[in-house]
Amino acid sequence: MAPCLFSCFRKRASSAVANHQDNDNAATEVTEDEEETSLAASEGPVVVELFSSQGCATSHEAELLFSRLGRGDFEGELPPLILLAFHVDYWDHMGWKDPFGSSQWTVRQKTYVEAFRLDTIFTPHLVVHGRAQCVANDRDAVFTAINSVSRFPPLSFRATFERPRTETLQVSLTRSIKKDESGGKDIVIMVALFECGLLTRCEDGQNRDTVLANDYVVRRLERLCDGEVKDVVAENEKKKTVSSRTINFSLWETFNSGKCGIAIFVQNSSHQILGSQKFQLPPHI
Repeated sequence: MAPCLFSCFRKRASSAVANHQDNDNAATEVTEDEEETSLAASEGPVVVELFSSQGCATSHEAELLFSRLGRGDFEGELPPLILLAFHVDYWDHMGWKDPFGSSQWTVRQKTYVEAFRLDTIFTPHLVVHGRAQCVANDRDAVFTAINSVSRFPPLSFRATFERPRTETLQVSLTRSIKKDESGGKDIVIMVALFECGLLTRCEDGQNRDTVLANDYVVRRLERLCDGEVKDVVAENEKKKTVSSRTINFSLWETFNSGKCGIAIFVQNSSHQILGSQKFQLPPHI
């Protein structure tokens, strides 16, 4: 896809929602033995990814809707959500360089564009659980996409957070696993570090002289590699196999843990999400 082929979409009366074919067999079991029955019957949160840019005139409307989703303004109409805003960089040459824009997020959006067989890359673009997509400032289409996807049991990681250095956040994730559990070669676990409550005054571009509010902005995204696996004896003397993994995030100068959280999600080779979980960071880490 040529990098110059992109669009800024305005709200339309209707917007098609595309769905991947479900691949439920690829899901991995991540629950603890004693919680297995209750978690298996439950439905976890839906991961909603917004591809946006401060340089796009119509992304602002989508960002406002995105923030309302996070505040729970539509409780009862939608399932629990995990929100992640990826600011792309292909608008940066149009007069305003998005301070949160990254070519890494542009590449991520392009993988979805190819998976959904779309004709062009555009903002604002919403992808739901890797299974549905729509124009992100069309509220009806957003609700339809969110309510259309299959949901999976939530992940069951336990998280601890440390600052070994001022510029580093260390996240340790632990979960119980079955002896015969296999994640599968096509399954990856991703961990996103996001930030809310961001305000930016645009001094140029399509949003010139506008103060933009951005929430759930992804600042870092890392793949969780295989970690140490060991047997432990719990208080009830029941042996469990525990997987422990650690990931280090490099931090930015204005990092404020009280405004940040992490999202964990399992994704297959078709980019479909098979389970997710979210943690808010401690306020004074």
